[in-house]
Amino acid sequence: MGLLVWVMVGLAIWHGTVWLPDYFYGGIVGAFVAAVIGSVAFGLILNLGSIPGQSDTHLLTGVEAIPGAVIGLYIMWVLGVRQLRAEGRLA
Repeated sequence: MGLLVWVMVGLAIWHGTVWLPDYFYGGIVGAFVAAVIGSVAFGLILNLGSIPGQSDTHLLTGVEAIPGAVIGLYIMWVLGVRQLRAEGRLA
């Protein structure tokens, strides 16, 4: 159940990228993948590799995924900006 919460939080954070310029590596799909993988990875790290079950899932389970999604989006943003600058499409 915790994995479902982490994926949904990553998906929710990803929806906020609609207000950002599309500089993500891989475009909006790259941002989606980064947000979901980042939130799941960070949740697993905080829970020492275990996934909380239904009785262990609570509000903080969702909060755990927020930093991972943001870090994943930031990494893809930096990679995308670097690629666009190398191609000369971004000043």
